[in-house]
Amino acid sequence: EASIIENVARLPATEMEQYVAFRKLADEGKSPEDIATFFGVTELLVRRVLALAGLAAPIRKLYSEDEIDRETIRALTLATPAQQAEWLKLWNSETERAPFGRACKAWVTGGSTITTDKALFDLDHYTGAMTADLFGEHAVFADSGAFWAAQAEAISAQIEQYLARGWADVVCLDRGTYFQRWEYVQTTKKKGGKVFVEQRHDGTVTFHEGWLKASEARRTKRQTEDGDATSPADSKPEMSGPMAEYIGLHRHGAAAASLLTAPAIALRLMVAHALTGSSLWNVRSHVCGARKNETHESVAGSVARAEVDAASEQVETLFTALGAMRPRANGDAYSLCETFSALLAMSDKEVMQVLALTMAETLESGGLAVETVLHVCGTDLGSYWSPDDAFFDLLRDKRAINGMVADIASPSVAESVTKESGKVQKALIQNRIKGVDCTANPGWRPGWMQVPPTRLVEGARCPTVDGWERIAGLFEGEDEDNFEPETEPCEADAA
Repeated sequence: EASIIENVARLPATEMEQYVAFRKLADEGKSPEDIATFFGVTELLVRRVLALAGLAAPIRKLYSEDEIDRETIRALTLATPAQQAEWLKLWNSETERAPFGRACKAWVTGGSTITTDKALFDLDHYTGAMTADLFGEHAVFADSGAFWAAQAEAISAQIEQYLARGWADVVCLDRGTYFQRWEYVQTTKKKGGKVFVEQRHDGTVTFHEGWLKASEARRTKRQTEDGDATSPADSKPEMSGPMAEYIGLHRHGAAAASLLTAPAIALRLMVAHALTGSSLWNVRSHVCGARKNETHESVAGSVARAEVDAASEQVETLFTALGAMRPRANGDAYSLCETFSALLAMSDKEVMQVLALTMAETLESGGLAVETVLHVCGTDLGSYWSPDDAFFDLLRDKRAINGMVADIASPSVAESVTKESGKVQKALIQNRIKGVDCTANPGWRPGWMQVPPTRLVEGARCPTVDGWERIAGLFEGEDEDNFEPETEPCEADAA
């Protein structure tokens, strides 16, 4: 024991070297708690390392030779012996490929990873199989079918409670269908508000209280206006759902990138999130969940995404230079202290760099915060986005298209092509941008991508404009473009 402890204390052991040491003591009857005390580490760390004992020897050998990364080996600790044998068969195959990383965990758990914290039901009465995951905060449901059967019963019970409390209706959305707020209007229970149940594939269930479909809300409003059945000519939204998502995600990317150069603003926004919370603050990073592959590819290849990725690499370099891993949300107290120690060794400027990236990666898309950031940071959206193929593919509303023609050409030109197809008018816009038989205008951007945004069809609903108009009054009379903190952060090391 003394020899093992001396060796581990003298040089930084790899996880496999730790496994050999810990396993030897475990074979001698030492408990994980005793081993943790010997080496001055957490009991959780010991259990995680000892979990490698459940792996087949060939897999451990591949890991010790750095043929398998850490995320994959941890996923394989959840695998049965038969699954491990199947994985090795794929590894050795010349025609098939073994899954790695997150894909490996999904493969082991049957294609979907649902952790026990997502359950609405009492786990003590659950009869299905669960797999303990030492590398995560919660266990994993081994049988997704059994989980959803139990979850459905709990959802039904909640629905009955809502109806008993007087809600007009409870609408259960299809699994995987997101609740898109811009398609709804918030209202009270007394005015016919409904409850919408959102079920995501990872097991998360959210009950959205007091909402109505926008079309239903307009119909209800007309019925209460003393029989006035008329409606504004332009009550139809000028953006389709996919277009609203496309515009919102690109504005979100620009807002996130803007925070990288405004750490003082990011700090204040982070404090606000910490105090009031948002759908992302557990804390979780934003993930682009666009319905259209073209939108996802457009956002992934944007200038804003490239800037955030570059900042992420720089932050990782800061931690690596101090001998620490890039922090991950794992709930481990030792990892928390390790991260804190690394931050103490950084200058205030470096810590603010980490903070700004954290806020950028956890900024919720499609919300009012995006419009606030773009306004306060004075973001030049034109430097982050320009009209691409995905934008024109999603552009369908002829009123909006004609409004763009009027903006990039002239109102008279727009009037002359009013009866032309949307395809013809979009081609006209693209030619004006490129300079076909006219002066090129590569810097043109539609009103949707201005700061603040402007609507193209008078009286029509527009998610970004409606959002900005709701919060614009909060910033009247403020000179946000020249915002400065009361005191500049010093350059001295925090330590």
